[in-house]
Amino acid sequence: MKKINIAIDGFSGCGKSTLAKQLASRLNYLFVDTGAMYRAISFLVIHCGDCEDPIQNVINSKPKIAFEPISNEVLIDGINHELEIRGQLVASRVSEIAADRRVREYLLDLQQSFISDKGVVMEGRDIATVVMPEAELKLFITADIMTRVERRFSQIVESGLAAERSEVQKNLESRDRSDIDRKTAPLKIANGAIIIDTTNMNREEQVRFIESLAKPLISPETYLGAFISK
Repeated sequence: MKKINIAIDGFSGCGKSTLAKQLASRLNYLFVDTGAMYRAISFLVIHCGDCEDPIQNVINSKPKIAFEPISNEVLIDGINHELEIRGQLVASRVSEIAADRRVREYLLDLQQSFISDKGVVMEGRDIATVVMPEAELKLFITADIMTRVERRFSQIVESGLAAERSEVQKNLESRDRSDIDRKTAPLKIANGAIIIDTTNMNREEQVRFIESLAKPLISPETYLGAFISK
């Protein structure tokens, strides 16, 4: 079987990260959570102190962002910061900071370093349009706003953090506007992307559906043979 790259874009709170992680596990592929990478940079910018230019200061420090092999939790310079980057403080600033051209350029090189050997599931907001436009399978994930609020609220609570549904909704709506309207790599549907509305799909249904799209690309001979035999 050949390996392919799978690009997953979509709105915040759609469950893209969990979906991509499970899909990568099923296919035995590498999962790259670019949203977590932007959260990591945002965390560093927020805690830069009295820096004159916090973003440039963080970029100049060349932070190493990696993932724990099993849990996929975020490591910044070797230290686990998963809990901190998932908090509301980072969530309230990440779209603004991620829109900065310097941040996107810094992370783009790192993100593209993962894809040359194929076998990658990468999710974010500009994966199919900017990071790997040549991906064999491009997906755009969406869901209605209240479904997204409940999913994000549950994620925050399960991580042990406090949250208010009204604040989660406000944050998601603000991030939608910021992601769509930003000048650098705005959120949009890539050419050739398949749009999947997950409002009425549970996680297992989502993963199985995407598997059904991926497997004919991974093993076309098997599926072509099955089709001919019929």
